[in-house]
Amino acid sequence: MNSPSTRHAPRRPSWAGRNYSLLTAAAVVTGLGANGSLVAAAFAVLDAGGDGADVGLVAASRTVPLVVFLLVGGALADRLPRHRVMVAANALNCLSQGAFATLVLAGEPRLWQMMLLSALGGTGQAFFGPAAEGMLLSSVEGEQAGRAFAVFRMATQGAALGGAALGGALVAAVGPGWVLAFDAAAFALAGTLRSFLDISHIPPRTPGEGMLDDLRDGWREFIGRPWLWAVVVQFSIANAVVGAAEAVYGPLVARDSLGGAGPWGLALAAFGAGTVAGALLMTRWKPRRLLLAGTLCVFPAALPAAALAVPVPAEALYVVMFAAGTTVEVFGVSWMTALHQEIPEDKLSRVSAYDWFGSVSLIPLATALVGPAESAFGRSAALWGCAGLVVVATALVLLVPDVRTLTRRSRPVAASPGASADAERPAGGLG
Repeated sequence: MNSPSTRHAPRRPSWAGRNYSLLTAAAVVTGLGANGSLVAAAFAVLDAGGDGADVGLVAASRTVPLVVFLLVGGALADRLPRHRVMVAANALNCLSQGAFATLVLAGEPRLWQMMLLSALGGTGQAFFGPAAEGMLLSSVEGEQAGRAFAVFRMATQGAALGGAALGGALVAAVGPGWVLAFDAAAFALAGTLRSFLDISHIPPRTPGEGMLDDLRDGWREFIGRPWLWAVVVQFSIANAVVGAAEAVYGPLVARDSLGGAGPWGLALAAFGAGTVAGALLMTRWKPRRLLLAGTLCVFPAALPAAALAVPVPAEALYVVMFAAGTTVEVFGVSWMTALHQEIPEDKLSRVSAYDWFGSVSLIPLATALVGPAESAFGRSAALWGCAGLVVVATALVLLVPDVRTLTRRSRPVAASPGASADAERPAGGLG
């Protein structure tokens, strides 16, 4: 007979182990802070007298070091214990956001100071991202991996929803400085949680001849899978234009037509709510052709830029953002499942680094050009161009056979690209 404490103890799914739970909790904490800080940083620049070009420069300053250090970060995370890399990166982000908050609260921060601190934040993210993705992908196994990724993303996207809405409200109520300070505290707490991750189940690393050797090995894994590099190229375009539209044009449209930071925060929150709905859907739906289902769901990502181009009323924008968030999340869960299924564990961070590198490589250029593009063509035309590029890039990636045919398997296969997996792949064929 069970004791009362056993009877009432909460049951955790078999795939939600200790590492998975710690990673999810830490990601929720940083999600709350980071999504509020996105709104805060843009309005900190505008409150200091900056314009759209200045907002773009600060955003680009964060992304440039992200691109520069990503590949090194991925190789390092496959050589060192991944949780140590994550904690060190969180510490750097905590310090940079704390300094950013101090400058804003002290009054009249200079553009170069905001650019420098954003660059430090991007450097931390470059080392954190590949390590975190590799750690998460290695923390689950078996047929329930897709559900585990969906629940993880549902939790983090829920945090994004709350963080964006709370951030927009707090920026309007108390100013951007306090929102940036909250983000710094969130990084400190998340880093503490991640320091308790257990890596005893991961085989000891056997580094190659050096960092360059590791990078070449990761490149071979990346370029040997057409579905992988094709989708990364697609998202190098889509992320650049969507990121530029949301980081620069979104706050400007909100200021001029929607009523300021509050409505824009709610629009970002609506996108977050859509991603929660999409992740919830993916806890039940297991599309057989992973990449095909995911890629088709990327087309609606063009809708927010089109809505801002009109611009539609705030209420209609909320609906568009929700729909885009829902469909994009189908891609996100499918993509993680495909990586978990196809990439060997000891190369996860390196392959993730190439994924991240391609996905963000054009963002600095796009964010730096949004100001000049607005001056040359007008804000509405520039936003329509962003929407059109998303549609074209997504349509082109469907021409790659592996994107259309990659099929979910019951068990991941940790094979090199040269090994044939067709014998274990059911007939038929996304992320």
